[in-house]
Amino acid sequence: MVSPGVLIVGAGVAGPALAHWLARRGWRPTVVERSKELRSGGSAVVLRGPALPVADAMGISPRLRELRTRATHVSLLDDGGRRIARFALNPDPSRAVEVTRSDLSTVLNRRAADDAEFVFDDTITAIEQDESGVDVTFRRAAPRRFDLVIGADGSHSAVRRLVFGPERGFTTDLGMHGATVPLSPGAIDDPNEMIVLGAPGRMLALHPSRDTPLVNFTFRAVCPAHGYDRHDLALRKRIVAEAYAGVGWRAPEFIAAYREHPAPYFDPLTNVRLARWSRGRVALLGDAASAAALLGDGSSMAITGAHVLSQALAAHPDDHARAFRVYEAKHRQEVEKRQRRVGLLASLMVPRTRYGLAVRNAVARAAGFRHSRSPQRTT
Repeated sequence: MVSPGVLIVGAGVAGPALAHWLARRGWRPTVVERSKELRSGGSAVVLRGPALPVADAMGISPRLRELRTRATHVSLLDDGGRRIARFALNPDPSRAVEVTRSDLSTVLNRRAADDAEFVFDDTITAIEQDESGVDVTFRRAAPRRFDLVIGADGSHSAVRRLVFGPERGFTTDLGMHGATVPLSPGAIDDPNEMIVLGAPGRMLALHPSRDTPLVNFTFRAVCPAHGYDRHDLALRKRIVAEAYAGVGWRAPEFIAAYREHPAPYFDPLTNVRLARWSRGRVALLGDAASAAALLGDGSSMAITGAHVLSQALAAHPDDHARAFRVYEAKHRQEVEKRQRRVGLLASLMVPRTRYGLAVRNAVARAAGFRHSRSPQRTT
């Protein structure tokens, strides 16, 4: 008998994790990725909760612990750059592992490399399905037919757009934006300290990461009524610069780094919600199905979801519709309880007003966080 073939779109986190598990369960996975190669750098992500035993079962936990980021403490600053609190991060390493997203993606891709076909620098342009399979048209490669197609291609999923409809029908705008830019190693004074500055409607975070420090801009901004092209590099640089104009500490330095970088990250922060995660022989996984901005749980949910989906397909090898229902019923419980926390988290991370910021800072002090002097670098 010929093993069933599955096309997985996206080689970030969910895609290679699913390819690994499906290959072990008798499938022939093909993973297609739009980028020419795996991306370097990237923000830190935390694996916790149900993702940890999945990583253990995949045999990747030792390598992830070797690649963990260096931050052990976080300092909270006011908008003038004065430290108002300092506390420990992840006091119990056995309960969470923080790595860069690119390191996690690399480890997962290497784990699945021997068991799946990987195609880079290509993407899908059309999907046509019938009762027995799915015909897929690619931008570069010749058309192919698969038994199933899984969209693991992020919050701006091409699979979701082609099969389920335009993105605007499934996303909830949080009225916030996220932007990041890498810095030189010399930009940090303490490789073990993450520094977070808060201002009304804005947060600025300097993370030492592992090798390349990153600055994260998270800010409230109203999108124009007519929308805008999120790929417009000059526009997104201007939006970030205007949002942080007047913020103290090292904000001008970081804005300059963002404006000088050839391709800094920028994206409106949204939640992705769908009434159903599958349609026929096509299903969605990870952020394509259920992105939850700000929580930092996206990678954990992607790995967990990949495992749940593979288990469901293994339990119902001749009934993909039932397998998809089982996968969704189980995994949706995990993601929805996280999505419900986004509003509260946004108000704590990026208070809208100076009063809200003062209340947040007072809570930090009252929680017994340890005060310290201001960071040495002020320019």
